[in-house]
Amino acid sequence: MSYLWNKSYMVAALSIILFTSVIIHSYLYKGETSPVPMFCSRKHANGTITPLKDNRTFIVAAYHDNRQNGMKMTRVIGIVHHHDTKGLYCWFCCPVIDGLYVSQAEIDVHRDRFDFPYGTGDLSCLEPENCEPRYVMLHRSPKSNIHQLPWFEIRNRDVGDSRVDFTVCISTMFGEYNNVLQFVQAVEMYKILGAGKVVIYKNSCSKLMAKVLDVYAAEGIAEIISWPINSYLNVSSHWHHSKDHTKDLGYYGQVTTLNDCIYRNMYTSKYLLLNVVDEVILPVRYPDWGTMMKALQKKSPEAGVFLFENHIFPKTVFTPTDPFNISSWDAVPGVNMLQHVMREPDRKHIFNPRKMIVDPRRVVQTSVHSVLKAYGESIFIPMDVAYVYHCRAPLQEKLPRESLIKDTTLWRYNKSLVTNVNRVLQQVTLET
Repeated sequence: MSYLWNKSYMVAALSIILFTSVIIHSYLYKGETSPVPMFCSRKHANGTITPLKDNRTFIVAAYHDNRQNGMKMTRVIGIVHHHDTKGLYCWFCCPVIDGLYVSQAEIDVHRDRFDFPYGTGDLSCLEPENCEPRYVMLHRSPKSNIHQLPWFEIRNRDVGDSRVDFTVCISTMFGEYNNVLQFVQAVEMYKILGAGKVVIYKNSCSKLMAKVLDVYAAEGIAEIISWPINSYLNVSSHWHHSKDHTKDLGYYGQVTTLNDCIYRNMYTSKYLLLNVVDEVILPVRYPDWGTMMKALQKKSPEAGVFLFENHIFPKTVFTPTDPFNISSWDAVPGVNMLQHVMREPDRKHIFNPRKMIVDPRRVVQTSVHSVLKAYGESIFIPMDVAYVYHCRAPLQEKLPRESLIKDTTLWRYNKSLVTNVNRVLQQVTLET
């Protein structure tokens, strides 16, 4: 009788284990919005930036990437110390192979860190062959206790069709940003030209600007990503390192946000525009981005990166006759781009930086003005096709006014732009 009881007990126990394994397998591999399996539910990373215990590595997000010869790989985007970050391992959650699979991370610090001690880093790990892990954690040892470490969800595991044609990646909003009028004008221009989504990495902004962001988030056009990078590192508001003002990381981690934006939107947007909010890529030969990119891609089917010349329209120089001095905008803080159509000429013997429209599925690593690694070609777009309208402080302050070039390309969109800007400002006013 004892043997029969023990046998029944063993059968029941094995049945429970098998049932539990099936449930866990279902949760992990069908992509359903089911509760997270107990095995991977100990602790999950909260927020956009997660420091590891070494205090030299800061994880942003993990992404599945099988573009390199079909190899199954998880690419973790992070901010790393160029010298001190080393010896990391990926621990994958794989219940079907006894729970855990450990793979050593290949650490690739992006070359464009502009002499700062910290820069963007890819932590790449091969995934197990017989498992499609949904979660990963990073640790300095392949054997130590990991119970207190956070799991990161591996994004891009389920690939679908692109949902929008164009997404604008804005990096980064900091310094209690309050240039409300120019921001609204820029976003409305993006929409007119074809943007279906605008991603903003927000560090800090004014209360009024926050209300504008709320309006766009409610509209569904904007995704606001919290970016509290200065809570972890001593960041600079400049792109290059200075011996006089030692900082850890340049321009509030701009390069990292651009790389994250590429992977975050890799399979949900056909093209990405990488720029800051005072820039608009203006088509000259075409009415919008869709028409332009269709023509450019047809001419250069292997291209994955399209580079556009940057041209400065000084915000200190107004047009002699101003048809867009709109009184209702006077109380709104910020620059009215429609009043600034005088363009600085190119500076001789000085490189004109460019901004990009990219196919995110062809980009591996990006900097600000060019990609660092890609699967496709990069092509330069001449100014008579399109250029970057950049309304900011002048670069050539001593240049006489008669040397500036009047360029009213922006005015082609003035009717729709004024109407749309007024609509947004009225909503903000009503909510104030």
